[in-house]
Amino acid sequence: MRPFTLDPFTIDIPQADIDDLHRRLDATRWPEAETVDDWSQGIPLDYLKELAEYWRHSYDWRSREARMNAFDHFVTEIDDLSIHFIHQRSPEPNAMPLLITHGWPGSIVEFLDVIGPLTDPVAHGGKAEDAFHVVCPSLPGYGFSGKPIASGTGVPKIAALWATL
Repeated sequence: MRPFTLDPFTIDIPQADIDDLHRRLDATRWPEAETVDDWSQGIPLDYLKELAEYWRHSYDWRSREARMNAFDHFVTEIDDLSIHFIHQRSPEPNAMPLLITHGWPGSIVEFLDVIGPLTDPVAHGGKAEDAFHVVCPSLPGYGFSGKPIASGTGVPKIAALWATL
């Protein structure tokens, strides 16, 4: 086994990638509208168009990126798989470690609002003894974690990865 190393990580999507997404959204070829006025045949076309319009003209990726980067991110390699995670240490010296993990379809973004209260409960009206050092990994193939190159990365394998982490 290789030595366990943690490399600091900053989310920094190239502007060219964002511009490419905008071009793709602008060039969307929409299908004909569905024949029903509900969700029984999937996402209604009008809803999807509204979502794409928001994503193209109103969604501010850079502010989301900054919000995520407010936490301490790292990558490490475990069993030949690159794992991205947030490791936010508590200012409380007796804090317990807590691993929180998302499911499918999800991401670490689900936990951004609770990391602060978990790591620094005093700042949020709580007690110091309720503090945790939070580890919040991205599942393999999600976010900035590497994609497995072979099958078999199910719950038991991921649990072993998290135990190593």
